[in-house]
Formats: sequence, structure tokens, C-alpha cells
Amino acid sequence: MKTLRERAENLRCWAEIDLGAIRHNAGVAKRLAGPDAGIMAIVKANAYGHGLAEVVRALRDLVAMFGVANVREAQAVDGALGSGKKPGVFILGPALAGERAEIVAEGFVPAVSSAEEAAAYSALADGKRVPIHLAIDTGMGRMGVVEEDACDTVREILRLPNIEIAGVATHLPVADKDEQFTREQLGRFERVLGGIRAAGIDAPFIHALNSAGVFRFPARGGTLVRAGLMLYGSSPLPEHQAELRPALSLKTRITIIRDLPAGHSVSYGRTFITPRPMRVATLAIGYADGCNRHLSNQGADVLIHGRRCSILGRVTMDQIMVDVSDVPEAAIGDEAILIGGEILAAEVAAKAGTIAWEIFTSIGPRVDRIYY
Repeated sequence: MKTLRERAENLRCWAEIDLGAIRHNAGVAKRLAGPDAGIMAIVKANAYGHGLAEVVRALRDLVAMFGVANVREAQAVDGALGSGKKPGVFILGPALAGERAEIVAEGFVPAVSSAEEAAAYSALADGKRVPIHLAIDTGMGRMGVVEEDACDTVREILRLPNIEIAGVATHLPVADKDEQFTREQLGRFERVLGGIRAAGIDAPFIHALNSAGVFRFPARGGTLVRAGLMLYGSSPLPEHQAELRPALSLKTRITIIRDLPAGHSVSYGRTFITPRPMRVATLAIGYADGCNRHLSNQGADVLIHGRRCSILGRVTMDQIMVDVSDVPEAAIGDEAILIGGEILAAEVAAKAGTIAWEIFTSIGPRVDRIYY
């Protein structure tokens, strides 16, 4: 069997993905959630850029459900799982009217925000029970029944002939930022659940916690927690990063090295002028591959031979330039690491003025993925 180095030998730009790390991180989520709670692994957006099919197969025996954004992703999960007993597939976002028939026919579980939406699924059920999760809006403002209307909505849904409320959920917009608001939000959700139970619904799946919520409020997890970013080894709360194992390294190669004199411009816009003679390497990665353009002139680094080398000037579509003046052994064909080792996705995100979620999901399709 070829080593990682041998598999990457002729690649210009690639991501190495440690499936064992993803399984470890699922174990962290399970430990925090407690023995009575299951894991919903969020694998939307190509498993946050890590590769949906491979991640799904790696987690199949560890999770209760997979969470996706739409019916096409649900079908991709189902295809990756193949035959036999398998976890459910939950569609996190509202479905288009034209998608509902496929959701019902293929047995996926939709999130529902109104009695009218539930009625549309009921009309497509053809005599079978359709499991839904009722979304409650406790502050996200994106979807769901407004909490004050939840009990009335449940009573309307109960009159539908083919609908089973199999889950009740809410979403936390600031679990990583505002502990007080989130604590109050969870309290309101729990009061809504009390009213729903009084209306005769005892849904097996109760879920509110995202990755930040799992770390900060593990005792409030309900029966299911939605593990997203943490699965991939990036903590939304920096103080918990040591508990996780980063799963992805993003790498490229040096394609050319040149000695530039002082006063020489580098990249589009001439936003960087060499202050002194510099040894500059060009790397085979750009913003089309996932090297965010907002890293331009922001003090971002790559690792070459274990040493930090600054990105110079603007990131271009296919290439970047870096300072290798202090790495005399750097040579054409050498690896350069953009994410990995001491450079975490959170650092890259901070320098790009964005979030780790975007850094991962922007890794493009022409970046080869290597799994181990």
C-alpha cells in the first residue's frame, strides 16, 4: 500500500483527511452529550469540504442520524450508506415544494416550520406515516414556528392523518458568543417542549445543541445533538480545541523559486513591494482551490520544511507567492502546508476575516482528497 507521500507525489494541490480523527471527534461529542443522547453528524456541504461519502461511511456505526441541507445531499448520503440498516437522514433546511415528493418516497426526515408545510407532506404520504421534526424558532430567525405559536401548530398537525412528529428542534445563533442569551433560549425551548408534551406529543428526538452548544451546555442536550464543526476537529470555542483532533491538512507544492531584488512588485495590484532582496516561491494553489482571497496582505503564513513563510501580495485564482528567504533548503516540488500542523483552520479564518466553516467549505473540487 502506498504511503501518503507516495499518493500525493504527483499532485499540485491536495487535502489529507484523517477519518480516524473524525471518529475520535464524534466520540468527544458522544461523551459530552451523555449516554442517553445520540449524535446527528452534520455532513452538508460535502461534509464541510472533507468529502461526504467517505465521512458518512466512517461514521455510519457511531451516529443516530446524518444532517444535510437539501434532498440532493440526502440522496448522496443514502447512496454512500448502501444497503442494510442505516442511520436516518434529516434535512435541516426547508424543502422546495417540488422536493417534497422525493423526501417522502425515499424516507428522509424533513424539518417543518408550519402546519401548512406538514399538510403538504401529509397529502403526499399515500397512506404511510411521514416522520417530521418540528422546528421551533427561539431566536435564530431563519425558520421554524415562532415559540408562542408552537402548541397551536402542534394541535393542527395532530389533525393530519399521515404525519408523525418524531422530533422537535431549535437552533442556537450565539452559543459560541453569548452564554446568557443561549441559556435563556434553552429555557424557553424547554418550556415549549413542556407545552408540546401536554398536547400529547412525546417525540423521541429532541435537539437544540450545535457544536458550541455541546461544549458549553452538555447537560441541556435533549436526546440528540447536532455535531458539525467539531466533527472535523475545529472547536468554535478555542478553550476546547485540545479535546479535538484536526482532521484535514491542505497542502500544495512549490512550482518555481526566484530571487527578486528590492523594490520589485508581487502579484496583482502591486500591493506588495519587496523591501529588500527576497527569495520568493510560487505555490500551486489559489482562491479557486480554497486559499481565501482575503488572506492577501494579512500576515497569513504557510509551512515549508516546518517553518512559517508569509504569503506575499494578493492571492490569485490559481497561485500564491510566499517568502522563502529564511528556508534555504526550499526547492521546486516541496510541500507547503496551508492548513495543518501548527496552522489551524481557526487561524486561517481569523486572518481572512471569516469563520472556519467557510474556510473548510471553500476547498474546491479540483483539490484532490486523500483519506487515511
